[in-house]
Amino acid sequence: MHRHIRGKWVCRCCQRQGVDRLVQEPAEPQIIERGIPASGLVAYTLISRFADHVPYYRQEAINARSGVHTPRSTLAAWAGQAGAALHPLYEALKRFVLGSAVVQADETTVDMLDPGAGKTRKAYVWAYARGEFDPRPGVVYDFCPGRGSKYPLAFLGGLPSPPGSQADRPAESRDPPWSGTLVCDRYGGYDSVLDPKVFPQRVSAACAAHARRKFDELAKSGKSTLATQAIVRFAAIYHAEKSFAGMDGPTRTQARQRIAAPLWQELHTWLKLERGRVADGGATANAIDYSLNHWPALTRHLLDGAVPVDNNHLERQIKPWAMGRKAWLFCGSELAGQRAAVVMSLVQSAKLNGLEPWAYLRDVLDRLPTHLNSRIDDLLPHRWQPPQIPD
Repeated sequence: MHRHIRGKWVCRCCQRQGVDRLVQEPAEPQIIERGIPASGLVAYTLISRFADHVPYYRQEAINARSGVHTPRSTLAAWAGQAGAALHPLYEALKRFVLGSAVVQADETTVDMLDPGAGKTRKAYVWAYARGEFDPRPGVVYDFCPGRGSKYPLAFLGGLPSPPGSQADRPAESRDPPWSGTLVCDRYGGYDSVLDPKVFPQRVSAACAAHARRKFDELAKSGKSTLATQAIVRFAAIYHAEKSFAGMDGPTRTQARQRIAAPLWQELHTWLKLERGRVADGGATANAIDYSLNHWPALTRHLLDGAVPVDNNHLERQIKPWAMGRKAWLFCGSELAGQRAAVVMSLVQSAKLNGLEPWAYLRDVLDRLPTHLNSRIDDLLPHRWQPPQIPD
């Protein structure tokens, strides 16, 4: 916390005329208007909550040991005000992420307080990230009350939008529908998003890790020798992918066609052969069918070196939410969840770009009140420059 002292002056000319006029230096704008905390303390509160997953009641006790009285309700209010102030930067980050031709998508659950029912109910955080091989990484989260296809439809642009989304804005102000390759699992909610009749400019890419996971679960049960063979074949594919890590897109495409494509073709031939030997309805048949039914999407990466072989990169970006929900248990409301998504998006994107999250967030909160909205992109993690310290 800082103590701000602002001088006051009296005009002598006005006093001679019998008028008392007091002039005071204007206060510097702050994220918490007329509040005690400076940007450093607000950033510390946000990082503790959304990066270190420390609940507000524990932060209250930690601050008390330093002689600082910060009730948990006050900390929550600071976080809420900061999340609201950061929303324009969040919108800029969303535009940046959707500016990529390859986007990875996934979702996870978060409990949300339901006061009318006296308990919590399930909400969802949808995550979207630029492709794993993109030199300028970024991730953005969308907190939603459900898991229906209307939520990714609204986020990626298109048909129709849920209440409170871009559909409530004039048509000319809405962002155009995103186009490119979407890497996701085979959850049915993405079917409308990737409908080729509605969005011919979008391409689906499946996750090899999900296909492999079906066989891994069978292998762990010890009931299928076929699963072990499948895992060995997937291991050969991943070994080849590891050797492509440092390549650029076109070079990776050529290497995949030369080395990985034959391995995928062998896997495809073997799966079709084994499927004819397995009875319908069993776990082994389901594992094989998952791969065969989604084969074009599963091998999409062979045609485009910018497309990752799996969605593991994004699943790592979802992990902070999984860790957080174990610590702070639930979000207090839909609005609180949305503001948490704002902060988490910026914090996680900062980490992806190799930034120290507290230093980044503190500087952004310090600059934001006077920063031009037309230059909001300068504060995005991949473009942010730390303040210069004078000699």
